[in-house]
Amino acid sequence: MAQTYYITTPIYYVNDKPHIGHAYTTLACDVLARFKRLDGFDVTFLTGTDEHGQKVEKAASDKGVSPQSFTDEVSQNFRDLTAQMNFSNDDFIRTTEQRHKLACQEIWQRLEERGHIRLGNYAGWYSVRDEAFFTETEVVDGKAPTGAPVEWVEEPSYFFNLSEWQQPLFDHYEANPDFVGPESRFNEVKSFVKGGLRDLSVSRASFKWGIPVPGDMDHVMYVWLDALTNYITASGWPTDSELGDPAKYAKLWPADLHMVGKDILRFHAVYWPAFLMAADLPLPKRVYAHGWWTNEGQKISKSLGNVIDPNALTAQYGLDQTRYFLMRDVPFGNDGDFSAAAMTRRMNGDLANDLGNLCQRVLSMIFKNCDARMPAVPAQPNDMDQALLAAADDLLDQVRELLDRQAFNEALSVIWQVVAEANRYVDAAAPWALNKTDPVRMAEVLAVLAETIRQIAILTQPVMPHSASLILDQLGVDNAERDFRFISGKRRLASGHQIDKPSPVFPRYLDEAHADG
Repeated sequence: MAQTYYITTPIYYVNDKPHIGHAYTTLACDVLARFKRLDGFDVTFLTGTDEHGQKVEKAASDKGVSPQSFTDEVSQNFRDLTAQMNFSNDDFIRTTEQRHKLACQEIWQRLEERGHIRLGNYAGWYSVRDEAFFTETEVVDGKAPTGAPVEWVEEPSYFFNLSEWQQPLFDHYEANPDFVGPESRFNEVKSFVKGGLRDLSVSRASFKWGIPVPGDMDHVMYVWLDALTNYITASGWPTDSELGDPAKYAKLWPADLHMVGKDILRFHAVYWPAFLMAADLPLPKRVYAHGWWTNEGQKISKSLGNVIDPNALTAQYGLDQTRYFLMRDVPFGNDGDFSAAAMTRRMNGDLANDLGNLCQRVLSMIFKNCDARMPAVPAQPNDMDQALLAAADDLLDQVRELLDRQAFNEALSVIWQVVAEANRYVDAAAPWALNKTDPVRMAEVLAVLAETIRQIAILTQPVMPHSASLILDQLGVDNAERDFRFISGKRRLASGHQIDKPSPVFPRYLDEAHADG
């Protein structure tokens, strides 16, 4: 039976349109999901929308519509983004769904039955924008650490005994050194927990747009307890509810990876594991927090008018080109800067010149000089052939190890090292000269190159599904032979079949500002 892999994005808050940050997180999950499928895993990839809370209630009121109508419309924008960006998610969850309400109320009851929730009164600073409470020391000049305005809130509230989970959390971190990535973020989490945990307000009584607290209709659940539960909801839990699925839950939970932005790491690496421990439920295996994007060196904000629309990005530069840039240009986990110049450099350098030109040269020579028939990889490759084939054969193990720790840009860098080796091999072997002096050797050289391109194309499918597919089509690779069982030296490119005249997969990108990029 195939090994399972369950990966999640955060669920996106529906108070605004999707932006580059949403696309980035989901793209990283999509790349991993596609990679794992090609590697033989039974993958479930979840994304969705977070639709409750004071902020949504206020945004709906400002528009003069009901919260449900408002969330129906905005949630659809995020669903549309998955199609626009060619994301391969298996499920899309909304926190307004009945399956999710049942899961939230079940987790609440488990916490309450086990004595981890009590009724009290909350008085403190609250940020509506962040849907988060902040301590006196965190609030500076009337603002939260995020820059969001805070307001003083006093109301009855249920509290979760988070303070009692400090040591169990530390014990879990100690026993699971890969629980949070990257390491720098894990250190921040440990430092936060070491600073002492206070009991957490987990209900609100001053607004109504939320999941009612079981047994107390005056309260709705705090949006983060509600939102975090989505991950286990989608696994078919609670298994004994009318919408539960015991087989699915047994297969999926605990999740393999929660991918989040660094701003919401605390909720996922502190609050969520504490809730799960208190409810006697297994914890996810790993949480990874990536960085933020800036735009041409400036912080992205609506007030500056420099929010990057992923739909506009793909319309201007191309979908796979955008996907490649976002995964390649910045060490994943660090902050990154989007610039038109950097995008143009990647498109014209890595894609058009390095990989695109390699494919075009090799396939054109096969079409022209081998009667449009794919030549066979030599049975006795020489040292130069063997070096290139070995480099291609070694890629899968390297890429697998890097992606398992979410080092997307390093994985692509390793693949592009082989692209560079293949280009050096072309120049050294000079098949255009061999055409006149040794056509048999020319065919062997082209076959070694075509085999290298095949492996590169198979490995780049998770990042650039459409472009990689076009390369494999031009090589004549059967659709059933495009997963990882067919690379790493286990199989070579079939020979003798007819190929069509190749066409460029990555055209050069020209714009007036960066025409020489």
